[in-house]
Amino acid sequence: MRQLGSDDDFREVLALIRSAFAYMQGRIDPPSSMKRLTVADLARAAAMGEVWVAGDPILGCVVLTPAADALHLGKLAVADAARGTGLGRALVARAEASARARGLPAVQLQCRVELTALHGFYRALGYVEVGRSAHPGFDRPTSVTFRKQV
Repeated sequence: MRQLGSDDDFREVLALIRSAFAYMQGRIDPPSSMKRLTVADLARAAAMGEVWVAGDPILGCVVLTPAADALHLGKLAVADAARGTGLGRALVARAEASARARGLPAVQLQCRVELTALHGFYRALGYVEVGRSAHPGFDRPTSVTFRKQV
């Protein structure tokens, strides 16, 4: 596993995220923010936090952003060919190690309400639901917030 370094890496990661999140099209409302994600966004995320990748070619990634009370885990993506290999769990473990190294007490993430299989994935790793929130313009929860003390 390594942190991102070059624009070529960012382009490869963006392609992975778009491919891995494609199944959400038509399943979540509002649509995923990955449609607006750019190479520049990933470069800014790396400058503000950490973007970790695994594999060559890249088969998995995770974007980590520090906050006052937790490390935010976002854009966890695993290529279809690598699903079921433990790569997603390894990337989450990387996030937890980064939180500890930064002296942060927890890792926190948001997952769309509709993606119940992912809820089970995070719960199996010890994450607990701590809240629900709605995207602007929605009168119902659209995201579930999960958190794990590290």
